[in-house]
Amino acid sequence: LTDMVMALPGLVVALALTAALGPSLFNAVIALGVLSIPAYVRVARGQALALREREYVLAARSMGASTWHLLRAHVLPNVMPAVGVFMTFHLGAAILASSALSFIGLGAQPPDAEWGSMIGAGREYVLGHWWYVTIPGVVIILTATSLNLLGDALRDWLDPRLAREGA
Repeated sequence: LTDMVMALPGLVVALALTAALGPSLFNAVIALGVLSIPAYVRVARGQALALREREYVLAARSMGASTWHLLRAHVLPNVMPAVGVFMTFHLGAAILASSALSFIGLGAQPPDAEWGSMIGAGREYVLGHWWYVTIPGVVIILTATSLNLLGDALRDWLDPRLAREGA
């Protein structure tokens, strides 16, 4: 099921879902959120499967630890950093997708201010007042880039192997 959902182009499906639910920022966020769940599931599952065979998990299991104890004490604390790093990378893409939906009129509706709708409203004034579209566009790019850099720094900080290798 995860592979099927991830095989579909996310923005196109979000566009269809938002159009079906009605244009609003809430519906756009719901559509983007539902479509991003399989990616988070894949990251968490991959980490959990890798941790399942680690020595400390096998040792705790051999000493009689319950499945819930293994999950709470060993698996979850080691899965959450990877999910957190993925979330910071994914937030930049979600902001871009939300802005795209608002730009075409399926996201935030006036009088709500949203960067994509600001660009959409300013495109008819672009020749005379270029800053109407440039400033929100630059802010979108800076926000997405900042979130990606934050995710990169978070990954470097949370991954002890990178610190040992001097990367």
